[in-house]
Amino acid sequence: MINAHTLQGNWNEIKGKLLSKWSSLTEDDLTVFDGNVEQLVGLVQRTTGEARECIERFFSQCSSEEAAAVCRAGETVRAYAQQATESVHQTSKQAADAVREGYADVEKMVQQRPAESLAVCFGVGVITGVVVALLCRTR
Repeated sequence: MINAHTLQGNWNEIKGKLLSKWSSLTEDDLTVFDGNVEQLVGLVQRTTGEARECIERFFSQCSSEEAAAVCRAGETVRAYAQQATESVHQTSKQAADAVREGYADVEKMVQQRPAESLAVCFGVGVITGVVVALLCRTR
């Protein structure tokens, strides 16, 4: 049997199903619903003359349809999460490969031109030192 929380959360959809299944029910009949499932079952039973078991089965079916919808939504979210995980994994692998390739290129260049590499490093160090000194001096 459906619980009050599920019934209230999906009231508009369930109300439409009730009106569709039992045409003797009216919108006015269902506007008095205050969250009490037993009162709603009694109201439907009095208005339609339907057996209580049939009404409870209807609500159970509505509840199982909601559970199936939640399950489908969960499967969809899992599929998207799996795709996102695979995409992140692939991108990180590409980035790691690019870093390794760049490191190998730099290592090769340093081996082929050690003097120029040393001069570049020295120049970068001097410039960095001047910038740091100027920043410290202004404070």
